[in-house]
Amino acid sequence: MKKIISIALVVSILGVNSIPVFAVNEENANHAPRQFKSMVKKNKRTNDDYKFAYVNLDYWTKFNDEILSSYIQKAILNNYDLKMATLSTEEYYQQVKLQFANELPMVGVGFAPNYVKMPNVSSGDWMFAMPGLVNYEFDIFLKNHDKTKSAKKNYEASKYDERAAYISVAAAVGTTYLNVVQLDKVIELQEEIVADREVIYDLMLASNREGLASTADTVIANKALVNGQTELLELKKQREQLLHQLAVLIGESPENAASLERASLDDINYNRDIPESISTDIIVQRPDYMRAEAMVEKAGLDVRIAKKEFLPTINLSGLALFNTTSFGSLFSTRGMLYALGGAALLPLFTGGSKVATLRLRKNTYERILQNYYKTNLTAMQEINDSLVAVKLDKEKMERTLKQANLERADYKYNEMRYNQGTISKLDLIQYKENLLSIDKLVARQKVECMVDHIGLYKATGSKI
Repeated sequence: MKKIISIALVVSILGVNSIPVFAVNEENANHAPRQFKSMVKKNKRTNDDYKFAYVNLDYWTKFNDEILSSYIQKAILNNYDLKMATLSTEEYYQQVKLQFANELPMVGVGFAPNYVKMPNVSSGDWMFAMPGLVNYEFDIFLKNHDKTKSAKKNYEASKYDERAAYISVAAAVGTTYLNVVQLDKVIELQEEIVADREVIYDLMLASNREGLASTADTVIANKALVNGQTELLELKKQREQLLHQLAVLIGESPENAASLERASLDDINYNRDIPESISTDIIVQRPDYMRAEAMVEKAGLDVRIAKKEFLPTINLSGLALFNTTSFGSLFSTRGMLYALGGAALLPLFTGGSKVATLRLRKNTYERILQNYYKTNLTAMQEINDSLVAVKLDKEKMERTLKQANLERADYKYNEMRYNQGTISKLDLIQYKENLLSIDKLVARQKVECMVDHIGLYKATGSKI
C-alpha cells in the first residue's frame, strides 16, 4: 500500500511538471548525433572574414582610394544595421536547433520525498522515490525531420538577407563618400565663381559711379552674386547632411562628421573595364535570387509536412522508478519499478483544419514560386539597367570632357587677348566663370559614372 501511495504521489508530481527536463543543448553537444554536431561545427563563425567576403573588398581597391576602403571596412564592423542583420541570422540558427531538438528523445529525472501516514496508525514512514522519464516521438514518416529541414531553409534565407544587407551598406558608403568628394570639388569651384562675381559686382559699382554702367547692369551683377552665394550655401548644406549620413553608416556619431577624412576628386579614378555583358552565373548568385530559391524549397517542404499531418503520430515512453523507505537504499533493485509503452494517435476529425492547412501551404508555395520568377526578371532588369547607365554615362562624360577642353582652350585664348589689352577684365572673368561651370559639370559626371559602377556592383551581388 505504501508503495502504491508513493507511486501515486510521484505521478501527481509529474502531472504538475515539477520534475526538471533536460534536453540536449550546445553544452552537451558532444553526446548528440553526428549529424547535429556537424551542423553546429559548420555554422559556427569564429571571425569576421565572411563579412569581408560578402562585400568583395578587392572591388573597392579599384578606386585607388585607401580612405574609401577604410570606410568600407569600418562599416562592415561597426554599422548597426549590419549588426542587427547578423543577430537576426543567429536567431534563425537557434530556431533550427530548437526544431532539431524535437527529433531527439526528451529525458527527465526527479526526486520525490514524501511522508506517509496510514489511517488508524499512530506513526508514519518516509518514502523516497526517484523517477526517470523518457519520451520519444518515433519519426517513422520523417515529419519532424522535414520540419528541421524547413527551419534550415529559413536560416539559409536569413544568411542571404545578411549578405544582401552587407552589400547594400557597402554600396551606400561608397555612394555617399563619392558624393561628398564631389561636393568638395563643386564647392571649391563655386567659391571661385562667387569670388569672381564679387569682383564683377565691384567693377559694375565703380563703373556705375563713373557713369560707364547703368544701374540695371549693377542690379543684374548683384543678383548673380546673391544667386551664387545661395547656391554655395545649398551645396554646403548637402555636404553636411551627407557627412552625417556617412558617419552613421560607418558606426560613428554625426557629431564627428566634420572630422571625416576624404580624398580629392582629382586623385580618385575607377580603373576597370566596362563588361559587354553579364553571365547568368552571376545572376543566379545574387543574394535575393538565392533567397527566393531557398524559400521555394522551404515552401515545398511545408506542403510535404502538411500532408504528413494526416498520418498517425507514434510515441514511445519509458518510466523507471526507484522507491524505498530508506534513503541509503534508494538505488537498490528491490525498490525499482520500470515500464515501457508506445501509442499511435490518428486524428479522425479536426474540423477541417488539416485540409485547410494543406491548401494554405499549397497556395503559399504557388505565391512564393511566382515571387521567384519575378525575382529572376528583376535581377536581369537591374543588371541591364546598370550596364546601360555605365555605358551611356561614360559616353556623356567623354563628350563633356571635350566640351571642357574646348572651354579651357577658349579661356586661354581670351587670357592672351586680355594680356594684349583687346578685352576687359570683366570679359575675362565671364569667360573664366564659363570654364568653372563646365568644370563643375565634369566633377558631377565623373562621380555619376563611378556611382553607376557601384550600382552595377550592387546589381551583380558584388560579383563584378
